[in-house]
Amino acid sequence: MSLRSRLGISLTVAALAAGALATPAVANDDRGGQTTSAPRLYKGQVTASTLLLRSAPNRGGQIIGSLRRGAIVKIFCKTVGENINGNNRWYLLTDGSWAWASAYYIKNIGAAPRWC
Repeated sequence: MSLRSRLGISLTVAALAAGALATPAVANDDRGGQTTSAPRLYKGQVTASTLLLRSAPNRGGQIIGSLRRGAIVKIFCKTVGENINGNNRWYLLTDGSWAWASAYYIKNIGAAPRWC
């Protein structure tokens, strides 16, 4: 994937994430009024001994952190990225800083994350 493609994906996801966080979801309550709620965050558990967190959904993205096996992560959404051992899904994590991690190394807890 070219640098231009990686940058485009990163900027697009950042804009989507910023918009989703800035605008709470609105729903109707059972009395006909409206309520607001924060965007849903999904959870997962790290299965790799050390999971590298990256600035883009590929191994070429800058390493911006790491997590140890067993860590529980908050997942904002998923996208298609570089294929890692037959899995091309990458998760955008919200723990501390926005970072990408290969879904190959994260076991979902509950529902699978939504698409970015």
